[in-house]
Amino acid sequence: MFSPVNIRVGFYLALRQLRRTSVWTTSLIVFVMLLTFLNLVVVTGILVGIVEGISNQYRQMETGDLYVTALDTKDYIENSQQVLAFVRALPETKRVTARSSTGGRIEANYLTRDLNEKPNETAATVTGIDSVAENAFSGLSGEIGEGQYLAPGDYDAVLLGSQFVDRYSFGEMPGLTPLTNVYPGTKIRLTVNGATREMTVKGIIVSKANSPLALKVFMPGGQLRQLLGRTDQNVSEIAVRLAPGADRAALRDLLVRSGIAENAKVRTFEDSIPNGIAEVTGTFAAIGNAISSIGLVVAAITIFIVIFINAITRRKFIGILKGIGISGAAIELSYMFQSFFYAFMGAGAGFAILYGFLVPYISAHPIALPISNAVLVAPLSSTVFRILILVVTTIVAGYLPARMIVRKNTLDSILGRN
Repeated sequence: MFSPVNIRVGFYLALRQLRRTSVWTTSLIVFVMLLTFLNLVVVTGILVGIVEGISNQYRQMETGDLYVTALDTKDYIENSQQVLAFVRALPETKRVTARSSTGGRIEANYLTRDLNEKPNETAATVTGIDSVAENAFSGLSGEIGEGQYLAPGDYDAVLLGSQFVDRYSFGEMPGLTPLTNVYPGTKIRLTVNGATREMTVKGIIVSKANSPLALKVFMPGGQLRQLLGRTDQNVSEIAVRLAPGADRAALRDLLVRSGIAENAKVRTFEDSIPNGIAEVTGTFAAIGNAISSIGLVVAAITIFIVIFINAITRRKFIGILKGIGISGAAIELSYMFQSFFYAFMGAGAGFAILYGFLVPYISAHPIALPISNAVLVAPLSSTVFRILILVVTTIVAGYLPARMIVRKNTLDSILGRN
């Protein structure tokens, strides 16, 4: 059927037809293919990018590229200073921050509440930091929505995550009661390890609901160790940001072989992201594919209608071609070549827009959503696969109506009879 002669003749007929077609008609069909391609890639890419945005938040603000934490049986990393010295000495290390974390409770409005009222208090994760090192690592000062960031030498000062403050919180959740009437300068009570101290809210961190900062209280690390009754310099977690191109897995294995794993858990960013992220990513990808498939069907129907109308209006011409000896297969191939041209041009333009503009632009300027700063995830292999789907679907959509018209009796086609 698709012999070399038929392919050459079909290509010639397709080229001739495209040259005679209105530029506006061709441009409109190519534009439809362009939108279909972008729909196939961008919808899924944004949905997956929402989850990717959440992961990026954890990487930027919490874990870094390598995350060293206390063993499950310990409250801190033993020999923390030796671990820090080893990590800082690695040539691949770019930034390091060390934190002390523990559970505690915070209470507000304790001076004004009625003794018969329930205390305005809630449980919290209290994190002690070196304010300079932490800001260099995560840019924490840029997340301060009200008040000021911690300065070296601050004492009895804390930063509150937004979920602890009623005007930012989504409401009460299990284990969380938002604090009311809390602003920079407000006094709160902080209870850690049975010790209670009055602290001043210096700043409020206004971040995304899923940000690791939203449910934390930050304070100077030295003061937190005092509340815990510890005189050592051990910390609970060490986050390491590596230089671009560094192999996270290889460096994790190096730390394990060095013996650090005997006193701490050593994980890469991928190892430490919250459970269920992969499942959520897969779910969003499936939803995106389902939505995108609707656009693919619309594009296929569009091509079918365009080719069908084209073939109907040229039915007499098709009959003449068959009458002078042009095979039906060659004529069908000509319409398939036309369909391929439309799909290829649309996908090619979409490919250029995607990787020349959309991906780098959204990467530099993430889409601000309540849940995360979404990026556009568009792996090259996945994009090429979607181009193939679009091209094949379009060719089939162009072949079917051509086949319907070509099968008509040659004499009836020439004379215009049904």
